[in-house]
Amino acid sequence: MNRLSADRVTVAFDGLTALSEVDLEVTPGRITGLIGPNGAGKTTLVNVLTGFQKPTGGAVTLNGTNLSALEPHEVRRQGVARTFQGGRLFRDLPVIDNLEVTGVGLGKSRAAAIAEAEEMLAWVGIAPLADRIAGTLPYTDERRVAIGRALMGRPGFVLLDEPAAGMSAQEADELAHLVRRIAGEMGCGVLLIEHNVGLVLELCDHIVVLDSGAVIEAGDPAAIRGSEKVRHAYMGTAADTDLPVLEVME
Repeated sequence: MNRLSADRVTVAFDGLTALSEVDLEVTPGRITGLIGPNGAGKTTLVNVLTGFQKPTGGAVTLNGTNLSALEPHEVRRQGVARTFQGGRLFRDLPVIDNLEVTGVGLGKSRAAAIAEAEEMLAWVGIAPLADRIAGTLPYTDERRVAIGRALMGRPGFVLLDEPAAGMSAQEADELAHLVRRIAGEMGCGVLLIEHNVGLVLELCDHIVVLDSGAVIEAGDPAAIRGSEKVRHAYMGTAADTDLPVLEVME
């Protein structure tokens, strides 16, 4: 079976261990959640999975092939895409050009890249934004454009880093519908990294919980809701953004 896997991944910076022997698996058509308090190591793990950070131990494999030595653009060409917390759009370019550039970077002709960009914007539901300059978009629209860009080339796996940040409840519901379509209609393996634990519990088949760089719990939503380890991890942080999580998990 196809899978993107982190196998005992460890990352150490000058004696500080950011990740310690982390195991995680993403499979096609399935939504996997990754949660944890601030500083748990979530983004570091996403960086490792996508080639932006080299592990100091363990490996990242795609269908059994080791990706750990590849550069980010090489990982992307293997069918592993991601979004970033900050969007990272080309802010001076129109939205459609943001997607077109990705298509060309993946080896398509310009005409083919434009055609796919138009199709993808329509599929995501943001075709009216095509000619807008990316830097003029509201923050939540930037997120949707970033997802559309990540889906260029029909990757087998997509890692969504805090896609619901700053969204209203209605916008988060619309995002949830889109994520379900990405997994269900595209057959894409989705890794959802979110502070909105309610969204993760609603969407994900399997959830991995990080704390201080280590996996403290993994299982289905019911197991995560009932985990004392997870409750303790969130109760142990003073970050205001994490406090509502306890109410959601009751």
